[in-house]
Amino acid sequence: MSSPPEDDDFRRAVEGVARLAPQRRAPARRAAAAPLARQRRLDERAALAESLRGPVSLDDALECGEELAFIRNGYPRDTLRKLRRGHWVVEANLDLHGMNRIEAADAVNEFLRRCRARRLRCVRIVHGRGLGSRNREPVLKGKLRKWLALRDEVLAFSQAPALHGGAGAALVLLKAS
Repeated sequence: MSSPPEDDDFRRAVEGVARLAPQRRAPARRAAAAPLARQRRLDERAALAESLRGPVSLDDALECGEELAFIRNGYPRDTLRKLRRGHWVVEANLDLHGMNRIEAADAVNEFLRRCRARRLRCVRIVHGRGLGSRNREPVLKGKLRKWLALRDEVLAFSQAPALHGGAGAALVLLKAS
């Protein structure tokens, strides 16, 4: 079988061509795509949705009792607003996820004792939103409100801003030693 005339023309055109030697370079690799932080994105969406349907101001929240907030007598209410807005830097954290009430109470006591010894002023306690509890209600949030209010070294506490855990965490302002 003979080749078509176009093939003959092509073969004549490339008769004197030699193959190039293979290059000794590794092929360029594309950088791996950054992993998607799915849970963070979900948490941010939940915090946004919560902020949109939540109380309009801190005073409204205190009146309806949904927000975790406390100020010791004799201190200005503005302290709560400053705490909520991040006026003080969070110097230590405690995460109560997975603990029962007894374990959480012991952990909070020990954590606050160590914070006082280290002369820390502002700390964060993550109590969770209760999504893993029986009725999907924040059990430790209510307990933490009672525990913190009974402690003399606690000047104020407030629900954390979304950046620090929102409704699942509390910022606690301790007395200066």
